[in-house]
Amino acid sequence: MATIDEQIKSLEEEISKTKYNKATQGHIGKLKAKIAALKERKDKAQAHAKSSGGGPGFEVKKSGDASVALVGFPSVGKSSLISQLTDVESDTGNFAFTTLTCIPGVLHHRGATIQILDLPGLIKGASEGKGRGREILNVIRGCDMVLYVIDPFQGAHFDILDMELWRAGMRLNQPRPQVFIDRTERGGIVVRSTLEQTNLEDEEIQAIIRSFGIVSANVTLRTNVTDDHIVDTLAGNRVYSDAVIVLNKVDLATETDLTKARKLLPENWPILPVSAKTGQGIEAMKDFIFDNLHFMSIYLKPQGQEADLIEPLIVKNTSTVRDVCVKLHREFVRKFRYARVKGPSAKFDWQRVGLDHLLRDGDLLTIIVRK
Repeated sequence: MATIDEQIKSLEEEISKTKYNKATQGHIGKLKAKIAALKERKDKAQAHAKSSGGGPGFEVKKSGDASVALVGFPSVGKSSLISQLTDVESDTGNFAFTTLTCIPGVLHHRGATIQILDLPGLIKGASEGKGRGREILNVIRGCDMVLYVIDPFQGAHFDILDMELWRAGMRLNQPRPQVFIDRTERGGIVVRSTLEQTNLEDEEIQAIIRSFGIVSANVTLRTNVTDDHIVDTLAGNRVYSDAVIVLNKVDLATETDLTKARKLLPENWPILPVSAKTGQGIEAMKDFIFDNLHFMSIYLKPQGQEADLIEPLIVKNTSTVRDVCVKLHREFVRKFRYARVKGPSAKFDWQRVGLDHLLRDGDLLTIIVRK
């Protein structure tokens, strides 16, 4: 009997031989769903092996308000770039993880503390485990933003890197598809849509879902779906993150070089021209990172005191009162009684709220803890 890897390879070969168009999209979707189901089985087996004393892993402890991964081939200038972004030498150091080295640095900018990770270079086939690629990709998946560092004289690098991240389940600069699949005990696969579907027929959608091993479910579509939308939802492990292309070494490139490089990059992605050697574009890059990590400002008001309106607390815009408590002091959650909020998230001034209250930019917050 063929191994899981052999089954996956066979299905991938069939996909590569099939011309992709509207007529074949449903068939290709079924093959992709089978691959996703096989990979899920493989991941569960590997997780079990690790828990039973398998091989060493690779982990980077997250710190700061957000984390950003620098992704690129060797010699594109990632080390020089991280030196420019993290200008405090003590913030950087070498951390060996088995045969890998990760260089974390800290960018302090506009009140935020942002972890910058310079990871080992990815090679073609990394998503299949070459060069310990899976471990590196798992770290990238856990980051809040991806920075592709590209050499303007090596434009083809982007396509190789982006394909490896795609294969690792990362969907960069893409909205999460509004596809909801709820398993049921009986009734078959029922498809409901809030808009016209122009890519797939209901029967094709049902066939893709059955190929994943689901025979009964309610499916709600609020997106004009493709086969990838369905398969990504079935897989359930896709990561939707922001990404930016950093075009380094612009000090060495002519205008012709830069124009040629840009033609090889996606048109709708942000591209930051910089020079890690001269510092050109570095400040604009810091601002871009900050602006696109979706931070917000929360003003703290200690009980019985005036609010600090000069230095806000910088947090992600998905933060709750609990997140702020964790950030302030590890004991705050354990000793928490209640909080009071004034501002955009409050229904009225100084509303009493709990740990799960979702905060908004500009809120004033008082946290009351047990003595």
